[in-house]
Amino acid sequence: MLHPQAQALLRLIEEKGVPPMHTLSPDDARAYYLERRFFTQPEPPHVAAMRDLEAPGPAGPIRLRSYRPLGTPDDAVLPVLVYYHGGGWVIGDLETHDTLCRELSNLSGTAVIAVDYRLAPEHRFPAAVDDAIAATQWISDNAAALKVDANRLAVGGDSAGGNLAAVVALHARDTGRLPIKFQLLIYPATDQRRGWPSHTTNGQGYLLTRDTINYFHDHYFGGDAHDQEWRASPLLAKSHADLPPAFILTAGYDPLRDEGLQYAQKLSEAGSRATLVNFEREVHGFILMGRVLDEANVAVHLCASQLVHALH
Repeated sequence: MLHPQAQALLRLIEEKGVPPMHTLSPDDARAYYLERRFFTQPEPPHVAAMRDLEAPGPAGPIRLRSYRPLGTPDDAVLPVLVYYHGGGWVIGDLETHDTLCRELSNLSGTAVIAVDYRLAPEHRFPAAVDDAIAATQWISDNAAALKVDANRLAVGGDSAGGNLAAVVALHARDTGRLPIKFQLLIYPATDQRRGWPSHTTNGQGYLLTRDTINYFHDHYFGGDAHDQEWRASPLLAKSHADLPPAFILTAGYDPLRDEGLQYAQKLSEAGSRATLVNFEREVHGFILMGRVLDEANVAVHLCASQLVHALH
């Protein structure tokens, strides 16, 4: 029951002879991922304001990009979503997720600040985690200057970015220094052991493959030594109690489907509020493909509505 549009996309990729991600060097994989957005993503909508920023990080400045929704006065203080892009901690940047951040900002009436964390293999685990935490803390500490409300701050991301959002929320709970109101977790990678059934049933033929997951994993983690750590596998944290409400979106033909489901279950069992929605007929990465997948646009609107409900 794969969606016909997803079937057509997969056939096109096969017909064009697009090389699998895991066969490319990190530099070539980044260039391909960046180029692909022109074929699969909608046109980037206008926003009221967009500007590039820098936050101090543990290894130097971290690039950020701030978006404010259309129709927003310059002096309005807005709730804010801190967004971490997907790409296996190896690929992706501010440009690959620019359209999605603009859409989420406009549709939710929320400021969005995207984080350009360090990538592997140049910067291995926990570099991305450290950057995500540092950038989010800086945004909270400088909320007044950024015209955002630190008491209405959400974290979010897709895939590897969903992993980072979950880890930042756990860190914030444990340290008590960073109030987080909401988590937006889009097909998050929550368990680096990679053993859930969907890794097998969906591990070949649906865009993200087991080989590519292992490629990303080994570039970022350098082996299996960190798989049990909660900063790598938030599903394995000792406690999931007292976490901010989460909206978790998964895809039926995604190898990461089961670990998203398991994370929602862990949160709910611990008394943290979690809502899970599975787009049964879609593949990993689909939310970025609104030009060719109609359900991607539905998913973006759904995520935005959850932000409205949580932050406004």
